[in-house]
Amino acid sequence: MTQDEMKKNAAWAALEHVPRHTIVGVGTGSTVNHFIDALASIKSEIKGAVSSSIQSTEKMRALGIEVLDLNDVESFSVYVDGADEINPARHMIKGGGAALTREKIVAAVADKFICIVDSTKQVTVLGKFPLPVEVIPMARNYVARELQKLGGRPVWREAVITDNGNIILDVFDLKITDPVAFEQQVNQITGVVTNGIFACRAADLVLVGTADGTKVLN
Repeated sequence: MTQDEMKKNAAWAALEHVPRHTIVGVGTGSTVNHFIDALASIKSEIKGAVSSSIQSTEKMRALGIEVLDLNDVESFSVYVDGADEINPARHMIKGGGAALTREKIVAAVADKFICIVDSTKQVTVLGKFPLPVEVIPMARNYVARELQKLGGRPVWREAVITDNGNIILDVFDLKITDPVAFEQQVNQITGVVTNGIFACRAADLVLVGTADGTKVLN
Protein backbone atom coordinates (compact mmCIF):
# COMPACT_ATOMS: atom_id res chain seq x y z
CA MET A 1 0.00 0.00 0.00
CA THR A 2 1.37 3.41 -0.97
CA GLN A 3 1.73 6.32 1.44
CA ASP A 4 -1.00 8.22 -0.41
CA GLU A 5 -3.38 5.26 -0.05
CA MET A 6 -2.71 5.18 3.71
CA LYS A 7 -3.45 8.93 3.89
CA LYS A 8 -6.69 8.43 1.95
CA ASN A 9 -7.84 5.60 4.21
CA ALA A 10 -7.24 7.65 7.36
CA ALA A 11 -9.02 10.64 5.84
CA TRP A 12 -12.12 8.70 4.84
CA ALA A 13 -12.18 6.96 8.23
CA ALA A 14 -12.57 10.39 9.83
CA LEU A 15 -16.08 10.65 8.38
CA GLU A 16 -17.25 8.16 11.01
CA HIS A 17 -16.32 10.72 13.68
CA VAL A 18 -18.01 13.73 12.06
CA PRO A 19 -21.44 14.48 13.58
CA ARG A 20 -24.12 15.25 11.01
CA HIS A 21 -25.97 18.57 10.87
CA THR A 22 -23.04 20.46 12.33
CA ILE A 23 -20.15 22.69 11.27
CA VAL A 24 -16.83 20.98 10.58
CA GLY A 25 -13.38 22.52 11.01
CA VAL A 26 -11.05 21.58 8.16
CA GLY A 27 -7.25 21.78 8.12
CA THR A 28 -4.70 21.91 5.33
CA GLY A 29 -2.40 19.54 3.46
CA SER A 30 -2.24 16.42 1.34
CA THR A 31 -4.05 14.16 3.82
CA VAL A 32 -6.72 16.79 4.43
CA ASN A 33 -7.30 17.05 0.68
CA HIS A 34 -8.52 13.45 0.84
CA PHE A 35 -10.73 14.38 3.79
CA ILE A 36 -12.26 17.25 1.82
CA ASP A 37 -13.12 14.78 -0.94
CA ALA A 38 -14.74 12.57 1.70
CA LEU A 39 -16.58 15.50 3.28
CA ALA A 40 -18.05 16.42 -0.09
CA SER A 41 -19.83 13.06 -0.09
CA ILE A 42 -21.90 14.18 2.93
CA LYS A 43 -22.06 17.92 2.18
CA SER A 44 -25.87 17.87 2.25
CA GLU A 45 -25.71 16.52 5.82
CA ILE A 46 -23.51 19.26 7.35
CA LYS A 47 -24.15 22.95 7.99
CA GLY A 48 -20.85 23.99 6.46
CA ALA A 49 -17.14 24.15 7.20
CA VAL A 50 -14.57 26.47 8.76
CA SER A 51 -11.27 26.46 6.88
CA SER A 52 -7.70 26.95 8.05
CA SER A 53 -6.29 28.09 4.70
CA ILE A 54 -7.09 29.72 1.39
CA GLN A 55 -6.09 26.48 -0.34
CA SER A 56 -8.61 24.38 1.58
CA THR A 57 -11.29 27.05 1.19
CA GLU A 58 -10.91 27.03 -2.59
CA LYS A 59 -11.05 23.23 -2.78
CA MET A 60 -14.15 23.00 -0.60
CA ARG A 61 -16.00 25.70 -2.50
CA ALA A 62 -15.14 23.98 -5.78
CA LEU A 63 -16.80 20.83 -4.39
CA GLY A 64 -19.89 22.71 -3.24
CA ILE A 65 -19.13 22.80 0.49
CA GLU A 66 -20.18 26.06 2.14
CA VAL A 67 -17.25 27.73 3.94
CA LEU A 68 -18.08 29.95 6.90
CA ASP A 69 -16.05 32.77 8.48
CA LEU A 70 -14.73 31.68 11.88
CA ASN A 71 -15.79 35.04 13.35
CA ASP A 72 -19.40 34.10 12.59
CA VAL A 73 -19.11 30.75 14.40
CA GLU A 74 -19.12 30.59 18.19
CA SER A 75 -18.17 26.93 18.42
CA PHE A 76 -18.20 23.67 16.48
CA SER A 77 -17.84 20.05 17.42
CA VAL A 78 -14.89 18.72 15.44
CA TYR A 79 -11.73 19.85 13.64
CA VAL A 80 -9.95 17.46 11.27
CA ASP A 81 -6.33 18.06 10.24
CA GLY A 82 -3.10 16.25 9.46
CA ALA A 83 0.37 16.51 10.99
CA ASP A 84 3.99 16.42 9.90
CA GLU A 85 4.93 14.48 13.06
CA ILE A 86 3.00 13.07 15.98
CA ASN A 87 4.25 11.45 19.19
CA PRO A 88 2.55 8.90 21.50
CA ALA A 89 1.13 11.73 23.67
CA ARG A 90 -0.66 13.05 20.54
CA HIS A 91 1.55 16.15 20.45
CA MET A 92 2.27 17.26 16.88
CA ILE A 93 4.51 19.32 14.65
CA LYS A 94 2.48 21.03 11.94
CA GLY A 95 3.09 23.80 9.44
CA GLY A 96 4.78 22.10 6.50
CA GLY A 97 2.11 23.79 4.39
CA ALA A 98 2.68 27.16 6.14
CA ALA A 99 -0.90 27.29 7.53
CA LEU A 100 0.05 26.69 11.17
CA THR A 101 -1.36 29.89 12.67
CA ARG A 102 -4.82 29.52 11.18
CA GLU A 103 -4.75 25.79 11.97
CA LYS A 104 -3.98 26.58 15.61
CA ILE A 105 -6.79 29.12 15.76
CA VAL A 106 -9.39 26.76 14.30
CA ALA A 107 -8.21 23.94 16.57
CA ALA A 108 -8.63 26.22 19.60
CA VAL A 109 -12.30 26.80 18.82
CA ALA A 110 -13.19 23.15 18.13
CA ASP A 111 -14.55 20.90 20.85
CA LYS A 112 -12.61 17.92 19.46
CA PHE A 113 -9.42 17.71 17.38
CA ILE A 114 -9.07 14.67 15.11
CA CYS A 115 -5.62 14.17 13.58
CA ILE A 116 -5.38 12.08 10.40
CA VAL A 117 -1.93 10.79 9.40
CA ASP A 118 -0.19 7.91 7.70
CA SER A 119 2.12 5.72 9.76
CA THR A 120 5.30 7.46 8.51
CA LYS A 121 4.37 10.51 10.63
CA GLN A 122 4.62 8.66 13.95
CA VAL A 123 7.73 9.46 16.03
CA THR A 124 8.90 8.89 19.60
CA VAL A 125 10.38 12.39 20.01
CA LEU A 126 9.38 15.46 18.01
CA GLY A 127 12.00 17.35 16.04
CA LYS A 128 13.13 15.23 13.12
CA PHE A 129 10.76 17.29 10.99
CA PRO A 130 11.97 20.92 11.13
CA LEU A 131 9.77 23.07 13.35
CA PRO A 132 7.97 25.81 11.39
CA VAL A 133 7.76 29.18 13.12
CA GLU A 134 5.61 31.97 11.66
CA VAL A 135 7.36 35.32 12.11
CA ILE A 136 6.60 38.99 11.46
CA PRO A 137 8.93 39.83 8.52
CA MET A 138 10.87 42.66 10.22
CA ALA A 139 11.72 40.33 13.13
CA ARG A 140 13.19 37.54 10.99
CA ASN A 141 16.86 37.89 11.94
CA TYR A 142 16.15 38.66 15.60
CA VAL A 143 13.90 35.61 15.97
CA ALA A 144 16.49 33.47 14.16
CA ARG A 145 19.16 34.50 16.67
CA GLU A 146 16.85 33.69 19.59
CA LEU A 147 16.01 30.28 18.12
CA GLN A 148 19.72 29.53 17.81
CA LYS A 149 20.05 30.18 21.55
CA LEU A 150 17.46 27.44 22.09
CA GLY A 151 19.64 24.96 20.20
CA GLY A 152 17.95 25.11 16.80
CA ARG A 153 19.22 25.89 13.32
CA PRO A 154 16.64 28.22 11.73
CA VAL A 155 16.38 28.42 7.95
CA TRP A 156 14.23 31.04 6.22
CA ARG A 157 11.68 29.39 3.92
CA GLU A 158 12.29 31.91 1.16
CA ALA A 159 9.59 32.72 -1.41
CA VAL A 160 6.88 31.52 1.02
CA ILE A 161 4.46 34.08 2.41
CA THR A 162 1.74 32.83 4.75
CA ASP A 163 -1.96 33.61 4.29
CA ASN A 164 -1.38 36.19 7.05
CA GLY A 165 1.41 37.98 5.15
CA ASN A 166 4.25 36.66 7.31
CA ILE A 167 7.33 34.48 6.76
CA ILE A 168 8.33 31.01 7.97
CA LEU A 169 11.53 29.97 9.71
CA ASP A 170 12.06 26.19 9.69
CA VAL A 171 14.08 25.15 12.73
CA PHE A 172 16.32 22.10 12.26
CA ASP A 173 18.37 20.02 14.71
CA LEU A 174 15.80 20.03 17.53
CA LYS A 175 14.97 17.20 19.92
CA ILE A 176 11.78 18.32 21.64
CA THR A 177 11.44 16.26 24.81
CA ASP A 178 8.96 18.63 26.51
CA PRO A 179 6.68 19.87 23.70
CA VAL A 180 4.31 21.84 25.95
CA ALA A 181 7.12 23.86 27.54
CA PHE A 182 8.99 24.38 24.27
CA GLU A 183 5.83 25.52 22.46
CA GLN A 184 5.30 28.17 25.12
CA GLN A 185 8.96 29.18 25.15
CA VAL A 186 9.14 29.77 21.40
CA ASN A 187 5.86 31.69 21.41
CA GLN A 188 7.33 34.11 23.97
CA ILE A 189 9.97 35.34 21.49
CA THR A 190 8.98 38.83 20.34
CA GLY A 191 8.09 38.74 16.65
CA VAL A 192 6.87 35.14 16.66
CA VAL A 193 3.23 34.81 15.64
CA THR A 194 3.13 31.16 16.64
CA ASN A 195 5.07 27.94 16.13
CA GLY A 196 4.13 24.56 14.73
CA ILE A 197 4.12 22.57 17.98
CA PHE A 198 0.57 21.53 18.81
CA ALA A 199 1.00 20.30 22.38
CA CYS A 200 -0.90 22.79 24.54
CA ARG A 201 -3.80 21.78 22.28
CA ALA A 202 -3.00 18.17 21.43
CA ALA A 203 -5.13 15.89 19.26
CA ASP A 204 -8.03 14.19 21.04
CA LEU A 205 -8.21 11.35 18.53
CA VAL A 206 -5.63 10.12 16.00
CA LEU A 207 -6.46 8.04 12.94
CA VAL A 208 -3.33 6.39 11.55
CA GLY A 209 -3.40 4.94 8.05
CA THR A 210 -1.20 1.84 7.94
CA ALA A 211 -0.57 -1.02 5.53
CA ASP A 212 -2.83 -3.11 7.77
CA GLY A 213 -5.70 -0.63 7.85
CA THR A 214 -6.56 2.48 9.84
CA LYS A 215 -5.73 2.41 13.56
CA VAL A 216 -7.45 4.59 16.17
CA LEU A 217 -5.38 6.19 18.98
CA ASN A 218 -7.10 8.09 21.79
